[in-house]
Amino acid sequence: MINYTDILREHNLKATPQRLAIADTLYINGHMSVEDLYELMLKKFSSISLATIYKNINLMLENSFIQEVKLPHAKSVYELTKSSHSHLLCEKCKEVSDISLALEHVIESASRTSDFKIHSADLVLSGICKNCQ
Repeated sequence: MINYTDILREHNLKATPQRLAIADTLYINGHMSVEDLYELMLKKFSSISLATIYKNINLMLENSFIQEVKLPHAKSVYELTKSSHSHLLCEKCKEVSDISLALEHVIESASRTSDFKIHSADLVLSGICKNCQ
């Protein structure tokens, strides 16, 4: 298990047992919905509430410790913040995985054609994963 105490503090977050467990669970499992995270957290903290999970997720989002991945036609999932990347979503098994893509050209083109100053881009590509093909 990675020691997240210092990393949480770097993001201006207190290293509570619940936050440490959320960080470790996201590290181990990758992209997770709040509900899936809650189910796993119940095994570690039998009295934890869904409201506590949401409160911690929101604080961790606000402080850029985790990031939200908005999926088309599905609930958002969350992951630990890492370098810029995009996502692949399997339409059959709903597995979400990371993919490194250079979006600079897309951002430049969109900025040029729209006169819109783009600060960030999130890309989710949908299809069928190798296991489901």
